[in-house]
Amino acid sequence: MPAVRSVFISDVHLGTRACQAGRLLEFLREYPSDHLYLIGDIIDFWAMNRSIQWSGMQNTVVQKVLRRARHGCKVFFIPGNHDEALRQYVGIAFGEIRVESEWVHEAADGRRYWLVHGDEYDQVTRHHRWVAVLGDVGYTALVRINNWLSWLRRVLRRPGYWSLAGYAKQKVKRAVSFIFDFESSIAHAARKKEFDGVICGHIHWAADHEIEEVRYLNCGDWVDSCSAIIEHADGRMEVVRWQGTALQCEKALAELLEESA
Repeated sequence: MPAVRSVFISDVHLGTRACQAGRLLEFLREYPSDHLYLIGDIIDFWAMNRSIQWSGMQNTVVQKVLRRARHGCKVFFIPGNHDEALRQYVGIAFGEIRVESEWVHEAADGRRYWLVHGDEYDQVTRHHRWVAVLGDVGYTALVRINNWLSWLRRVLRRPGYWSLAGYAKQKVKRAVSFIFDFESSIAHAARKKEFDGVICGHIHWAADHEIEEVRYLNCGDWVDSCSAIIEHADGRMEVVRWQGTALQCEKALAELLEESA
């Protein structure tokens, strides 16, 4: 029996060192579902053009998703800007995984959610691609530094998880303004389309709140916050932040040290 009705994830960035594949695998094992939505930037072709960092754990994530599809879970892949090359396959199914540019999910309570990655509502990505690529490189560097800081915090026995990238977003005024502009823009589009809510990704900032009478849900990411959206059997939506077990954290650190050697 599936633990939840639906799972929504985005911004996994397979093919990069920052990808938290181990934690994602733990999460997927914990939450079998009837529906699995992959809402963009699952594979990072941008980063793979610079260098490919594909681990055995990332292979296992792909195999896990394919296995879920074979066993009856309805899996949808909505490409984002980092895996936009797959947009040419919209309308085609690969191994029982459907590729769509967007989708409408009807929850168990009857509410209709618009599923879209969201890069179309990011003015930087749309009109200044080189700035977006430069920002991606900087964000990746922050996440790598954060991995070392997380290890140091565990050594010093500091409780809880602390995100350097998240701290930077909160403190840098332009970053906060960008997040608000993105959220308002995509919520406004959802309202015009007469949806009850929108579920997206792209900005690596998990969220759940009302904007213009539309429920705005963002999946977050699997490079820093390790978060996703789940739908319970009654249609209730929830943001889940998965920190993983202590053992998995140590394995991830060991992989990082080995790759850096």
